Formats: sequence, structure tokens, C-alpha cells
Amino acid sequence: MTHPLIFFHIPGIPDYVTMAVFVVLLLSFLSRMTLKRRISLVPGGLQNVMEIAISAIDGLVSETVGPKGRPYFPLIATLGFFIFISNVLGLIPGFLPPTANLNTTAACAITVFLVTHIAGIKEHGFGYIKHFMGSVWWLAPLMFPIEVIGHFARPLSLSLRLFGNMTGHELVVLILMFLAPAVLPSAMSFLGLLVAFIQTFVFVLLASLYLSGALEEAH
Repeated sequence: MTHPLIFFHIPGIPDYVTMAVFVVLLLSFLSRMTLKRRISLVPGGLQNVMEIAISAIDGLVSETVGPKGRPYFPLIATLGFFIFISNVLGLIPGFLPPTANLNTTAACAITVFLVTHIAGIKEHGFGYIKHFMGSVWWLAPLMFPIEVIGHFARPLSLSLRLFGNMTGHELVVLILMFLAPAVLPSAMSFLGLLVAFIQTFVFVLLASLYLSGALEEAH
């Protein structure tokens, strides 16, 4: 359904696993290179790009979660970088985006789900159950199962949204490669970057909102 994987194909290992490991190694290398270089008051190149990206994610987490979200910023930032780089790989011939596979997106979504509820329990203790009871006590028997189903639907929604959009993008690229190969490099590169950014932003924003809901006091 997508363009064939040319590089990093290892027999016996699914391609999406190979590409996910490649993204992790690439991010580790970029982080290492950024830290090894002398920090400059007038950043340039890699340092400038990393600072802009980290500042943007930090601002998003600060606005949505608040001061209590500071300990969870590394997780949100890591997910953001991983998802964006994974999405962008789909624009490079011979590479496949790991996020076009449901296993990858489900792993990211389940991580958000677990951390969200662990953070809620850590913040409120047993009182965290109030988040599932609704605002009116006599509606608690009705609201509790609805809230539980809604919370379990979150990782399903997160994983399917990212998987569906990236898979759809890959299909569009494949079709246009046959219909308009001359237009593909410029038009699809811009569209692909836009899709990669939007899907990363939506995932990070929803993860931050879920975390904010778990940390705030129940009403």
C-alpha cells in the first residue's frame, strides 16, 4: 500500500519496527550533537532548530497543563519529536513512516493513557476516582461506566487518528506518483510537511489536555 522500503530492511523484522528504531537512534544522535556543542547566546543551525521546537512544546504544555505538567514535559516532547520525525520519513523515497503502522501509534497512545492515569493517582490518591463520578453525586452510577468507557476510548482514538491520517497520506502519495510524477516533488513535499506537523500537533495537544484533566481537581 505504500512505497517499498529500500533502506534498513532487515529480514525477519517488520519494517515499521526497523524504522521506529532508526528514528530513536536518529533523535539520540541529534540530541547528543546538540549537547556536545558549546551553547551559544546567538544559536545557529541545529541548536536553533532544537530550541525553537522545544520552546514551542514547552509553551504548549505550560498553557494546557500548567506548572504541574513540568515533570511530564520530557515525555510530551519526546513523543512530539518521535512522531514528527516518523511522519516526515514518509516523504523520503525508500523510507516508511513508522506512524503509518497501527502498532506504533497504539504504543504511543497507550503510553499517554498509562502516564495520564498514573499522574492522576499520584496527584489525588484514591480521590482520583471522583473524576469518573460526574458533578452530581446521584448520577455517579450512570456517569462512572460512561467515563470509564470514554477514558478507554482515548488511546483508541489517538492511535487510529494518527495511523489513519498517515496511511491515507501514503496512499495519496502513491496515487499521485502515477498520475502526476512531475508535480509530486514540490506539491506533495509541502503537503506532506503540513500533514506531519498537524498530526504531531494534534497528538501532543490531546496528550497535554488528557494530562491536564487528570491533574486538575474533580468538580
